[in-house]
Amino acid sequence: MNKLNGANHQQWWRGAVIYQIYPRSFNDTNDDGIGDLQGIIDKIPYIKSLGVDGIWISPFFVSPMKDFGYDVADYCDVDPMFGDIDVFKSLIQCAHEHDLKVIIDQVYSHTSDQHAWFQQSRTNKTNDRADWYVWAQPKADGTPPNNWQSVFGGSSWTWDNLRKQYYLHNFLSSQPDLNLHNRQVQQALINVAKFWLGLGVDGFRLDAINFGMHDQQLRDNPPNPNVEPKYCRPYTMQQHIHNMSHSNMPQFLAKLRATIDTYGQHFTVAEVGGASPTEIMKQYTQGNTRLNSAYSFEFLSLPNISKSAFVDVVSNWKGDHKEGWPAWAFSNHDAPRVISRWAPDHCTHSRAELYLALLLCMRGNVFIYQGEELGLPQAEVPFEDLQDPEAIANWPDNLGRDGARTPIPWNGSGEFCGFSNTQPWLPIDPRHQALSCEQQLTSSNSTLARFKQIMQLRNRNPALRFGDFMLVDNATELLVFRRQSENDAVLCVFNLTDAPIKESFAGVRERLLQSQDADWLEDDVFPSQSYAIFAIT
Repeated sequence: MNKLNGANHQQWWRGAVIYQIYPRSFNDTNDDGIGDLQGIIDKIPYIKSLGVDGIWISPFFVSPMKDFGYDVADYCDVDPMFGDIDVFKSLIQCAHEHDLKVIIDQVYSHTSDQHAWFQQSRTNKTNDRADWYVWAQPKADGTPPNNWQSVFGGSSWTWDNLRKQYYLHNFLSSQPDLNLHNRQVQQALINVAKFWLGLGVDGFRLDAINFGMHDQQLRDNPPNPNVEPKYCRPYTMQQHIHNMSHSNMPQFLAKLRATIDTYGQHFTVAEVGGASPTEIMKQYTQGNTRLNSAYSFEFLSLPNISKSAFVDVVSNWKGDHKEGWPAWAFSNHDAPRVISRWAPDHCTHSRAELYLALLLCMRGNVFIYQGEELGLPQAEVPFEDLQDPEAIANWPDNLGRDGARTPIPWNGSGEFCGFSNTQPWLPIDPRHQALSCEQQLTSSNSTLARFKQIMQLRNRNPALRFGDFMLVDNATELLVFRRQSENDAVLCVFNLTDAPIKESFAGVRERLLQSQDADWLEDDVFPSQSYAIFAIT
């Protein structure tokens, strides 16, 4: 039995379920084909009805939108396509009136090349912001200073003819990396956080934060001996030990946390990428002076789910008292939707329910991506309609990100399913129409209805919300774990295989919830692709 020690803590965020909103695709109220902040306000009652604790809003800041808001041109203003600061203030007020917390993205590893900081930095090598970005001389032969590769393809270095140097960008060439080794840059970013805290936000998700500091010696990355030919592209052919996850990053996070704590109890969560993220996640969340939580792409990039795959990920969190609080997501705006990754030939209501139940039974914070509660599969977006530069650059090797970013189908009627009255920025998959929110709200056995039931169980059961987590050894392929708080204990059983499994458990008092569509014939036989949650002694 593997135990992750937990306790009934009083912080609002511990065990919270946060609903992620990708604003471009959530709800369009001004008929330009792009969602907006007012669209979020209008759907706050719907979000509240889900039983979640808060919302995380992906970037809505001023941006040229080459990476759809993750290329920030002004950290402290709202892009006009989404509204303005006054609308954002109204959003905060509306969410708080409905007892929902508001988390926003902070993109501290890079900016847009249109940001005033970069525009000044590139003018010469002696201006006040000359060292705010990562600049380097070319090699003697004119090539980039080292071999670092961009996530989106090609070299991580682009020549700037005005400054006559290369600048670093781990993503698009239009997203130059900030130099977080510079204390002035650190303070400028802390001031950004103070601006939004002053407007009443309840916390931050720190995007790609382990890309925020680089090896100042600019040493080459070594080759990756474990690269899989199927996914081979230059970025995956390196071990990224010098362009990310620098050992000084926790010091900056501690400075940021100290500032945030002066505003009261807020939630901070790091997005940590990379091949071996657990060590970095623990560094960023260790003790009470860094971030509250962190999550990685371990589940988001997992091609299929099994007992062994699940155990491999969660077993990294042993429950040491110095260890931070984990966070989990099965879907988000950067990954193909979970049901299409784990069940491409069975994108059914029952599979969607199964994966939602598994996610909501885990110990830690949970992120639900918009449309996940509806069981939406990855949308099929024709090549000519693709918008995402990563998807275009790497087509057709992966499902891309656009298929997870298509508009939410609010109703099943009309050409644009209630999202807008005009052509959306991405097309709506016809399969999504039958899964619309309006239709599911009228059905007691829809994915949406079952999601609400699982949420209700989690919310009223302290063991599921923030109790201990213990993997239960058994000789079968059943995934079994125990959640336990001071006064409650729950057994969670998942059959992730395609065959029924017979297994009985001692101490079971009551079956609290089970897969709705599974063919339950005997109490101790778990049908294929099913789950059951029990109250136990």
